[in-house]
Amino acid sequence: MPPSPPSITYEILSEQNATTTNAIIEHYSTSSEFLSLAKSEGDGILQRDDEDASKLQKGIDIAKEKGVLDPQFVPEEYIEVDVLGKSPEDVADEILGTVRKGGDGDGGSGGGGVVVLCGLSGTGKGTTVAKLKEKLEKEDKKRVVCWSNGNIFRSVTLLAVTWCEQQEDCDGFDPSKALTKENLASFMGMLEFGKFNGKFDTKITGLGLNLLISEVQNTQLKSPKVSKNIPTVAEVTQGEVVLFASDAISKMGADGIFTLLEGREQTVNYVRTPLRFTLTLSDTSLIGKRRAAQRLAAGALKEVGRKDGDKGEEEKEEVVGKALDGQLESMVKEAEAGN
Repeated sequence: MPPSPPSITYEILSEQNATTTNAIIEHYSTSSEFLSLAKSEGDGILQRDDEDASKLQKGIDIAKEKGVLDPQFVPEEYIEVDVLGKSPEDVADEILGTVRKGGDGDGGSGGGGVVVLCGLSGTGKGTTVAKLKEKLEKEDKKRVVCWSNGNIFRSVTLLAVTWCEQQEDCDGFDPSKALTKENLASFMGMLEFGKFNGKFDTKITGLGLNLLISEVQNTQLKSPKVSKNIPTVAEVTQGEVVLFASDAISKMGADGIFTLLEGREQTVNYVRTPLRFTLTLSDTSLIGKRRAAQRLAAGALKEVGRKDGDKGEEEKEEVVGKALDGQLESMVKEAEAGN
């Protein structure tokens, strides 16, 4: 008789981190239902990654055709980091070994630097960035910023939508009229990155707007009129936003700030730094297993949280086990219905 799979305690489930994920993967290592769910999750992730990469490359190609990006540009070589069998802390330490050995990235003369991190979904980029930030701040005493292009795309979208609202011949948002080469150059000129109120921020000035991104990132920049039009605007502004981000990161580096930049290679290629890494998984089946385990953990914790908290440890483990099994059964049925 094969040995029973290791049980999962409430404490492990409640952590909702890599320890939880690894425990669930081990628990269901011989479960055909879990392996089926993991394959479905993995296939979906890889398909979405391919679709996203294709869309981003289209935007980059448009930027090259417009002359915004240099078609002959060649980025520094990426360093591959296989995350198989490694904790987020292990991965961060491996990256920091290179960072500390090679000195700071090309962040200017002020002691700052830039680390670029890429990789397929499911390889742990977000967790690794968080761990890198923590270690750079605590161990290296760096001032660290995690940069995202998202708010810049939102800002350009807000300007494009506002421009349409001010035109008599525009009925709502009209991309063909708003997103001309001349208009896009004008909109980008309305964005300024620098120090405002003593800290780095992006200022939006033009078309009657006078805003700081930090003050409107959760309000005006997330309004429906902005959110629904971001994909359309982003497709034709990849180049402009990439160059804006590169300039902003250089300014922060010159001021002694260390920037962590996570994203797709197509867009982060244009930020100059020798410290660029791509996370890989030599066993790609783990991408789906991790995502499946994360979903099971979240669903089970939500269910167990409604149970009696006064139960003993053995009873808690039994409740956790039943919750995980129930979530697995439900998700497998959902996946089968979607195929």
